[in-house]
Amino acid sequence: MKVLSYNLRKHRAATELEELEDRYEPDVMCLQEADVSALPDRVDDMRLAAATDRNRLGLAVYYRENTFRLKESVSLGLKKSLHDIVLKPAHERVLGVQLHDIDAGREVTIASFHAAPLTALNSLRRSQIKSALEALEVLGPGTPTLMVGDYNYPVFKESLGERIRRRGYDLTLSDSRTYMRYRFFRGHYDFVTSKGLSIGEVVTLPQGSSDHLPILVTAGYRTTPTESIRTV
Repeated sequence: MKVLSYNLRKHRAATELEELEDRYEPDVMCLQEADVSALPDRVDDMRLAAATDRNRLGLAVYYRENTFRLKESVSLGLKKSLHDIVLKPAHERVLGVQLHDIDAGREVTIASFHAAPLTALNSLRRSQIKSALEALEVLGPGTPTLMVGDYNYPVFKESLGERIRRRGYDLTLSDSRTYMRYRFFRGHYDFVTSKGLSIGEVVTLPQGSSDHLPILVTAGYRTTPTESIRTV
């Protein structure tokens, strides 16, 4: 299973979606900072599963119809930062979908996540991540889960990874940094949180017109509870 995650930078990179789909052939595509009213229902062979509807900068998830069937979805507004209260860029910061894997004959939960910006404290982003994972557990109880997106968490990632592991999840970074706009803030911003899945690799793709670089996650269902995966 291949999952692509991309922060479109206020929808500027939306024109790149067809090329990304054609070149990397993801099974699921998770977007952040999208103008959802301008998103197409389809990107080549991928169908729009769900999108937020109360955001100026929204979330969306596409899936490949010959691989999955959509069962249900959920979007959630998380604890707000001052930036959110004043500028109101995003009320809903997590969008989850439960998919039925046709070949595997099982369900999997996949989510697009966008944490509060760097003006907020890491403690707020940790609270948002916790609430997002709790919502996904309600959406797909006991199912393998993958949450990808812009975590806006450039420092103290090891501590975040430990907190996430205590909840039964793993935090995985890509092979190179994913944010390139400002010299002093460059680094890994786009993460993968997973449970019940073996993460083969997370590759940072070439930069397009966004300040974030897309990431491509290759994942498989775990065959044993103790199967090892690469984490921070």
